[in-house]
Amino acid sequence: MPYASNDELPPALRARLPAHAQDIFRETFNNAWQHYAHDRRREEIAFRVAWAAVGKQYVKTPRGWQPRQATA
Repeated sequence: MPYASNDELPPALRARLPAHAQDIFRETFNNAWQHYAHDRRREEIAFRVAWAAVGKQYVKTPRGWQPRQATA
């Protein structure tokens, strides 16, 4: 069940993630969906991979998902 646009993402995800994070989630999910096509757990794996990708660029705070700050 790849997502063609962010509008197709689950409502709870759309409500919580900023637009850029939604892009990251959708693109990563779709790639993982294709990559794990022969695994019976492909949907679960695709969700985990997508959330991990979001977590690399965003952090969940009490105010919601915020971009990670670049460290020098």
